[in-house]
Amino acid sequence: MNKVNYMSVADEAMAKIKKGVFLTVKAGDRLNTMTIGWATIGHCWQKPIFMIMVRNSRHTFSIIEDADDFTVSIPALDMKNAVMYCGTQSGKDVDKFQEPGMETKAAQQTHSPIIDLPGLHFECRIVHKSAMDPKFLEESYQHFYPEQDFHTMYFGEILECYEV
Repeated sequence: MNKVNYMSVADEAMAKIKKGVFLTVKAGDRLNTMTIGWATIGHCWQKPIFMIMVRNSRHTFSIIEDADDFTVSIPALDMKNAVMYCGTQSGKDVDKFQEPGMETKAAQQTHSPIIDLPGLHFECRIVHKSAMDPKFLEESYQHFYPEQDFHTMYFGEILECYEV
């Protein structure tokens, strides 16, 4: 494990996030991973923050609502098939780790594990969440929500950022 400064890898991380990376969350004995393609890395409240979005219609939403933290794993290798699988299947119906042959590994500071793969990993403690209010969403962005399944935004204080 090689600790890295989160801002020194932010541009690289954001470029990969646009193609899809893994958000993993655990609450009690419930565990799920999903593909995310929208996120923000920055600085708020004098802390390093990783902001993710989860649609209320997703299985992960039912878990993250009860969680204290989450991890984001950004593969160094091409994992396009696993990213696609985890982005198109529901953890309510399938084990998203089994089919693509992925395993988890204990995180350093969070209850939620990381995906055991070479790459960049962020461990985040949820410090704020905010459900989107569609009345404040710019009209030209409404097409992202044809089924009105709006996101909840989760702000996670970055506790650890490292490469394995």
